[in-house]
Amino acid sequence: MTSQAEKMLVDENGIIDYEKIIKKYSWLIEKDQDCILSPDSDGLLCGLLMSHYLNWKVRGFYDGKILLLEKGFHVHNCVFLDMEIFRKEVKSVGQHMVLFNKNHPPSNWKKFDNCLSANNLRGYDGKHNFPQKYPLGTIHLLLGILGSIEKIEVPETAICPLLYTDGTFKNLFSYPENCLNWLKFLKADNEKGPLHAIFFNNHYSTSSLMIALNNLFNDLRLITGGKRGGDKIKISNGKGELLNFNEETNSFEQEVVEQIEKFLKLLMINTEWNYNSDHWSWNNLSCFKFEKGSITPSQGRYDQLMKNNPLSLAMTGGLSIEYTLDKNNII
Repeated sequence: MTSQAEKMLVDENGIIDYEKIIKKYSWLIEKDQDCILSPDSDGLLCGLLMSHYLNWKVRGFYDGKILLLEKGFHVHNCVFLDMEIFRKEVKSVGQHMVLFNKNHPPSNWKKFDNCLSANNLRGYDGKHNFPQKYPLGTIHLLLGILGSIEKIEVPETAICPLLYTDGTFKNLFSYPENCLNWLKFLKADNEKGPLHAIFFNNHYSTSSLMIALNNLFNDLRLITGGKRGGDKIKISNGKGELLNFNEETNSFEQEVVEQIEKFLKLLMINTEWNYNSDHWSWNNLSCFKFEKGSITPSQGRYDQLMKNNPLSLAMTGGLSIEYTLDKNNII
């Protein structure tokens, strides 16, 4: 089974205990932290939320193949948002499945001690619980935690973007039983919390939600001139080659910055979480490249992978575990 520390973060009914979460991961609610985001809509929303409420600064981006980090900063002093980092000295928050078999955890599992991962909170693994894995975004986990100590208003205009991210709205209709189970775990039934306003609101009928999502899709297409991808920053291709970044100037391509700022400002208008450009690093960035790979899940292959000390990993489907190796000991 997973560690006693993880079990102690839920109450006697198996429901998340936010007070214990905050006590163990006190850095989650500390102000003026530096963070590194996944470069998709979930990571960007996480950055916007923490910047607005806790004055966090976005110092870089990591997609599993490349890390772009503002010069003068070190990963040990940053919080990774929307990814699990397998290093005890690195703080991270994520929602991916990272354990293969809870009955045979790897001997170095404690390297996740400073990582808050949704599936680990419930002792969920790929072998026994993959159909029950977390179906929401990291932003929803953060909202539940932060909303347990601070009043977070969720305007009607914020509901659609928060249902859109990570395909959450698809999971609600494809896997309603699992989604309801997780919403109960996160205490979304508490009418005072922000998750209640997102998932149990009275604003949308099915048809009005479809119309609202369609309007959001149209707004996203306007950002990119009709193309897809306006809700993320693509920093590498499938081969791990750097994209949209100028290594001579150590900066994102200006066109990319303009595009993603349009998306962030769209989110700002809808969520009312302020986008402060001074809190986001687009220039003066160092580039670090890692080795990305995948394996078909089995106990033997997983055990060997963990012995190889991956920087991060995730079960992206029942037939694949994607992982990142830091062979140059960058982190």
